[in-house]
Amino acid sequence: MAEQMTGAEMVVQALIDQGVEHIFGYPGGAVLPIYDAIFQQDKLEHILVRHEQGATHMAEGYARSTGKCGVVLVTSGPGATNAVTGLTDALLDSIPLVCITGQVPTPLIGSDAFQECDTVGITRNCTKHNYLVKSIEDLPRILHEAFHIATSGRPGPVVIDIPKDVQFAMGRYFKPQAQMSHPTYKPQREGDIEAIRLAVELMLKAERPVFYTGGGIVNSGPEASRNLRELAELTGFPVTSTLMGLGAYPASGNQWLGMLGMHGTYEANMAMHDCDLMICLGARFDDRITGRIDAFSPGSRKIHVDIDPSSINKNILVDVPIVGDVNLVMEEMIRIWRAKTNQPRIEAIAPWWKQIEKWRSVNSLGFTNSDTIIKPQHAIQRLYEATRGRDVYITTEVGQHQMWAAQHFHFDQPNRWMTSGGLGTMGYGLPAAIGVQVAHRDALVIDIAGEASVQMTMQEMSTALQYNLPIKVFILNNEYMGMVRQWQELLHGGRYSHSYSDALPDFVKLAEAYGGHGIRCSDPSELDNAIDEMINVNKPVIFDCLVSKEENCLPMIPSGKPHNEMILPDTADIGSIIDEKGKVLV
Repeated sequence: MAEQMTGAEMVVQALIDQGVEHIFGYPGGAVLPIYDAIFQQDKLEHILVRHEQGATHMAEGYARSTGKCGVVLVTSGPGATNAVTGLTDALLDSIPLVCITGQVPTPLIGSDAFQECDTVGITRNCTKHNYLVKSIEDLPRILHEAFHIATSGRPGPVVIDIPKDVQFAMGRYFKPQAQMSHPTYKPQREGDIEAIRLAVELMLKAERPVFYTGGGIVNSGPEASRNLRELAELTGFPVTSTLMGLGAYPASGNQWLGMLGMHGTYEANMAMHDCDLMICLGARFDDRITGRIDAFSPGSRKIHVDIDPSSINKNILVDVPIVGDVNLVMEEMIRIWRAKTNQPRIEAIAPWWKQIEKWRSVNSLGFTNSDTIIKPQHAIQRLYEATRGRDVYITTEVGQHQMWAAQHFHFDQPNRWMTSGGLGTMGYGLPAAIGVQVAHRDALVIDIAGEASVQMTMQEMSTALQYNLPIKVFILNNEYMGMVRQWQELLHGGRYSHSYSDALPDFVKLAEAYGGHGIRCSDPSELDNAIDEMINVNKPVIFDCLVSKEENCLPMIPSGKPHNEMILPDTADIGSIIDEKGKVLV
């Protein structure tokens, strides 16, 4: 039954009908009717942010940790433009968001009115879809349609730009249909069965197979992670993952090779380079993974499963393309495998596993620890040990600390790792942690941060205090933009151009200024006690962990190099395994 209400009331009612419980936003003149409607109800909790970029990252953290759609509400003009970074971040990492923006009244559009901008034009290339609502009659359909588009197929952000006069207008509201549809948007969920059969046939014949998994498995839901684990156990194949896919397969599993790519493990990258069959599940062959395209896994046949047809053959030509939901495709793979053999290929790929074990023995994540200064890798390892067995969620900023966290904090479950992958957005982690904490009030939520990156959105600490969200900001403070400094050292002759921070704040006093708790630690012998203090304080914490200033994040594939030309740490034992040119001797 249709019900008469204002456009602003429709927005709030549609969010409630879509199952939304929390919305992240910042008020302004062009969205005041919606804020008035929010004030007059108690089913939808609004979280007041301090900057619109923070709102989008909070919604991303919320969505990534729950599998639900994150929701953002911002005003016109600068409110919308401030959200662009987060929208682009969500697009590249396939995070479902609905961002509602205010717009000047319809008669003023195009007149350069106060706080007017072409929101639809600006966000066209950084959203999955966007709308300008021109009449109240269209608003209910658009609101429900936006959630369908954001959450189905390859997830992504959708913008709804609503002029202020449409928010005031009266119209008939209708609830969402049980099965939403769109005349031109029909994502393919079921993979072609003949292509899946061919993929299984190749898997049954491969001698050096590897599962290359990505964030698509996490996006497909918890059942997809369970199916990946079952498929790995059924086949006996090794498993590696992109940065965004961590946790889909347990890091404690015997078949786990670690993360691959630019800062991936030696065994993962060498397995990708030397495999004869690569089964890509929910990943997109981005440049941080492939390295030099013409030298990427030169001797392998490639199977690519992705729900986004535009990702197939975009960067790497594959032999068996399968467009579909990776969860449903893996279900079919499992069914066909069981029908053919129901046994892992342990003997057939035993030589492959022997080779992998030799690569593992290189110890590519090794580092030389210190009794006098905290090494960043050691700090992550102690943080991991201190939080094992707890209900813990990790977010990160972007830089060296992000890669060290991916290498040394181990995830056995999906949806516990929130990071900016595709866009590499500094300032992501702190607001993302707030979004995660809103969704999981009793969980331990930690933002592993760098002192440079975290300052980009530090004002959101105020939001954490206002809503009693006890996030922990664990800063690996080396007083540099660490990854920038590392590249300047390795690739630019040690010319450290503007990568050192001369005027850092006192993070302990800064935490206290916001009303939180501050901790500083520089002594390795005091680190464990300081981490315990951070965990047990029931309020937002900023932990200033002073670490070695010139530590490099290794291993590393230099930009433009293939997987088998990695820079390894000095602690790696590679003498008996590769020669001086990187050629495998085994």
